[in-house]
Amino acid sequence: MTVLRAWVLGLLALGVWYLCYLAGQPPAAHYGSQPPTRFSAARAEKTLARILGPERPHPVSSDENEAVRGRILKEFAALGIPSRTYTAFTCNGWRGGSFVSCATVTDIMADVAPGEGKAIVLLAHYDSVPAGPGASDDESGVATVLETARAIRTAGDKSRHPIIALITDGEEAGLLGANAFLQNAQLKSRVGAVVNVEARGTRGPSLLFQTSAGDAPLVDLYAAHVPTAYATSSLYEEIYKFLPNDTDLTLFIRNGFPSFNFAFADNVRYYHSPRDIRANLSHATLQMQGDNMLGVVRGLEQADFAGFRNATNDVYISVLGIWLPRVPENWALPLAIAAFLALVLAAWLSRGQSRDWRSALGAAIMPLALIAGCAAAGFLLAFIAQMISGQPDPTYAYPLAMRIALGLAVWGLTLLVSRLANVHGAAAAAWLWMSGLGVVVAAFLPGFSPYFVFPSLIAAVLLLATARAGWKSMPGQAALLISALASLIVWFPLVASGETLMGLKLHELFTIPAALGLMPLVPLVATRPAARSVWMISAIAAFIMAVAGAIVAGLLPTYSAASPQRINLYYAEAPHAPARWAAVTTWKGSAASPIPPSLVNVGGFTVQHDDFSGFDFGDIYVARAGKPIYPLPAATVAGDRRQDGKHIVTLDIRGSAEASTMVLNIPGSAGLSAIDFRGQHIALPKGNSGGTLLACLSRDCRDMAVTLTLAGRGPVALTFAELRFGLPPSANFLRAARPDTAMPSQSGDQINLANTLTLQ
Repeated sequence: MTVLRAWVLGLLALGVWYLCYLAGQPPAAHYGSQPPTRFSAARAEKTLARILGPERPHPVSSDENEAVRGRILKEFAALGIPSRTYTAFTCNGWRGGSFVSCATVTDIMADVAPGEGKAIVLLAHYDSVPAGPGASDDESGVATVLETARAIRTAGDKSRHPIIALITDGEEAGLLGANAFLQNAQLKSRVGAVVNVEARGTRGPSLLFQTSAGDAPLVDLYAAHVPTAYATSSLYEEIYKFLPNDTDLTLFIRNGFPSFNFAFADNVRYYHSPRDIRANLSHATLQMQGDNMLGVVRGLEQADFAGFRNATNDVYISVLGIWLPRVPENWALPLAIAAFLALVLAAWLSRGQSRDWRSALGAAIMPLALIAGCAAAGFLLAFIAQMISGQPDPTYAYPLAMRIALGLAVWGLTLLVSRLANVHGAAAAAWLWMSGLGVVVAAFLPGFSPYFVFPSLIAAVLLLATARAGWKSMPGQAALLISALASLIVWFPLVASGETLMGLKLHELFTIPAALGLMPLVPLVATRPAARSVWMISAIAAFIMAVAGAIVAGLLPTYSAASPQRINLYYAEAPHAPARWAAVTTWKGSAASPIPPSLVNVGGFTVQHDDFSGFDFGDIYVARAGKPIYPLPAATVAGDRRQDGKHIVTLDIRGSAEASTMVLNIPGSAGLSAIDFRGQHIALPKGNSGGTLLACLSRDCRDMAVTLTLAGRGPVALTFAELRFGLPPSANFLRAARPDTAMPSQSGDQINLANTLTLQ
């Protein structure tokens, strides 16, 4: 019965995982039956269809971008909402000055509702990446704004504040529409609070993943006015700080505006690709996104914006979508310390304490052994699958086998470490580690602290109350079970969402949260330990099945028509070199993923480290394309002077009428400190040794006059290029050879025409 008990507990943990997975889905809704004053995904989807039209990519400055803009203006007019456009040239330097993007952009602004003072801004962007039509990212956001505006107008909301819609251009090109808006002092002065809707996939819950600083009143407002499920955590904000990702809202937050950022991120395989079409957008997701936007906007309508100033932050976590516990951030550390001390007292008071130092040592290392073992198991199983498949992410199309393998490995390790301690030692160690980590996290990453502190507080109360009765007693076992369930319910949503957001390639997002969630379950397994032989057989069986699952994962196809590989095809020319084809599957800094044999065979590709004449893509597949067929862009020095030890040079760079983008690469050795371009002054941070890429992404960039302020330390070789979306007709054989298990993404297929200029 002891082994059966252990596996029943394992099935309980599996059930909690599935419950968390279901709770993490957008609620089912009757999309077509929403009253006129509410948000309706059915109405929004019809609006989306009209906006997208033929569902073609519409990057900034393209003809289709202009067509989409015209259709959005027509939608506002049909609602009786006055709208207008704002066109400006702007530049945005970001990511430490390594990338500066510029373009002429055209934003759309509309007056949704009147009011006094600062406005509530409904924010989304209408441009797409060159590779995809952007049905989810972010035309779904535009449709959400339009349907929200319709509901507000229909209901006749009496808002204290004006409500305006801002549909930006050039977000995908570097947040340029938002940047242009905020550079206009008159437009910026209208802003009071901002609600942004975005997408990084085509389905899943609408997550409140970012707020402005001092978020306590914002989270309260969200909790009070969202009509469906909660989907948020202060951890998202902590993670987002470290990611190289931004949305338009980033710029509004930097300018100090109270802000909410909503996005859905499941099915990321279609993000920024030709598969980002209406047919792949979940209606349930669209409904939840709209409910969130309309809910918080109606909460803001009567809010006192002054109350958002100088507010404190909260730490919070949504529990199964139905509860949003939260406490002030400055409470996190005291609560963590209190939970830790209470659990120390509970461990001391509990009966059945072991005086054997070996048992005490085994108990102490049990949590660390579980966490480290689960992390190592993830790496080992992934390595097995990678070696068999020859691909870096063998679970991309068919993750089920690896999901089962990882689950079995985690459970096998849970069984394995349960022999390290008796019930008292295991319970004390599990909860002292959990609460101790809570103290550390609360001190340095407070947004992450609820995952440790909240279950530790529950355990502290229950285990302290049952300490004298002993944790083997019926009350003690109940206390351990309830505490373990609290841990599982808190941690297992990370297990489920980690896979949906990033896939199983980052298996650490699967195994480590699973280990932390299961750690408090170990004392229940240790309460009635099985015979050593039965225990070993059970754990080994779990590991054998886990390895078998990894082998199956490696044998399955890595990509499929439903989950295609991302492969961009390039045609490249540079001075004094033959033309080249390239198949790019990865970005700088990592090895090239294998491409389909059909492409290798027709193109004669081999893996090379090719810098594309200064534009380094790392190891990529390259093949000769014969004699060059295009004229290269040209550059001349229009001005050259020395001032205060600086070398100030003005360049005239000229591309062809077919240019989609012009780029200039300034190496770190040049000591670039400033760029002046069409009235925009971009100061670069000191110590930018990696260099700067200046990209001008609108069609009026074909002739660029750029002034660079350099350190003046000697000759500098600059690389500049003209990029054209699409491929030459001679590439038809490559397009035909790219199977339906592969697709372009991001900037898509391109012609890259590079040239160089040396400054003395």
